[in-house]
Amino acid sequence: MDSSVSFGVGRRTINPEMTVSLAGYFNARIATEVFDDIEVRALVLRKNGKSFLLLHFDLITVTDRLYHGVMDAIADLTEFSPENVLMTAIHTHTASDYRPSSQVYDPACIAQIIREAAKAVREAAAQNRAGAVFCTQTSDDRFLFNRRYWMKNGTVLTNPGKLNPEIDRPEGEIDPDIPLCAVRDESGEIAVLLAGIVNHTDTIGGTEVSADWTGFLHRELEKRMAPGGVMFTLVGASGNINHFDTSTDMNQTCYAEAKRIGLGYAETVKAALPLLKPVDTTVFRTFYAELKVGAAEVSDGEVAEAKATLEKYRDVPTPAEAGIMLTSEQLAAGDPVAVKFFAGELLRTAENKKPFVFRLSGLEIGGIVFASLPSEPFTEIGLEIRKNIFADKICFVVSHGNGTGSLDNSGGYIPNLWNYGRGGYETEVMSNPFERHTGEKLAEAWRKMKEGNA
Repeated sequence: MDSSVSFGVGRRTINPEMTVSLAGYFNARIATEVFDDIEVRALVLRKNGKSFLLLHFDLITVTDRLYHGVMDAIADLTEFSPENVLMTAIHTHTASDYRPSSQVYDPACIAQIIREAAKAVREAAAQNRAGAVFCTQTSDDRFLFNRRYWMKNGTVLTNPGKLNPEIDRPEGEIDPDIPLCAVRDESGEIAVLLAGIVNHTDTIGGTEVSADWTGFLHRELEKRMAPGGVMFTLVGASGNINHFDTSTDMNQTCYAEAKRIGLGYAETVKAALPLLKPVDTTVFRTFYAELKVGAAEVSDGEVAEAKATLEKYRDVPTPAEAGIMLTSEQLAAGDPVAVKFFAGELLRTAENKKPFVFRLSGLEIGGIVFASLPSEPFTEIGLEIRKNIFADKICFVVSHGNGTGSLDNSGGYIPNLWNYGRGGYETEVMSNPFERHTGEKLAEAWRKMKEGNA
């Protein structure tokens, strides 16, 4: 069996050098200190004259603006093009909000991220280290929960609150499987480790910069890797998944929770490393397609309802004026501040009629597949790709991949068609600017890519 590849890795710190807000919530949160470093990591794999670049950010997402900025910055590295590049983010809610939509926008922030990303790519591309690929799969269901719940009144709520007696049952599934891929260097030590984990990266809150639980996971595993070893957590389809256990009243929004989850996943991954098996890398094939989807369909009735809501609550303050940190739990509870905020966002989002163009990229290397998806797809979409389309492979579904489909769009949730009309804020226009069939179209695009590359 030929499990050989050439590889290179690079990494740079991207802690904010300027005043920034942290991404992921509805309010501005000015960063006050750094709990742990946030990074950009690059991996270049080569085989049979072909290359593949994975660029991995400790950020909320990869926007089109960031994607194009990095591609322009490495344009002289002609071995890379959209056809063999996958950019992704861990979706941490405690990293710089570099997007123009941020309430504290500084163009120097994205410029810094692009600059450091290009350095990481150049560092990785300059290497041509001999390695061998190994893989296995494990699972861990201790830290993930479907966050959309059927309530006893027959509607669905997102994050309905801990110990809520009106909760009936979760609306959807979870995906506890953790595919693992390792590259061993010539010494036989693990130089690169990739883990596919389906969970939200939002355990801390507050105003401190952090890579959330992935930071603890990386630091713990990298201590057991070759010197200079780099770990990548590829966050799967987790738009309707988070870490909140509603059956308990434990505090799950704190740095200690990030540590508990990160070290818990590290324990699971460490136990699986002895099970790694060599991969026949004779097949080394990249995937690429562009998919156009429409903007969200907003009815006249929804617009009228939003306008009526703004009129009803015209004297209600904005979250900033009220001095509160707006959360989805407040929307679920019908808090007027949250209801008014979402109504205004619906009207703003509804103005966009332009279609979105997603870049889907990936890699098949022996019995392993890496398949990108944009933004925040629901877990059932990832399961369709992993369990059905690539059922014969160990498949990493990689969310937040390759931009958000529109230069100034910040992304959004991608539900299943059957999630609509039940409730929960992920299906609301301001949280999901894409047409309703987007999830099904993404899965079908990957089915066609597999058939075309078969």
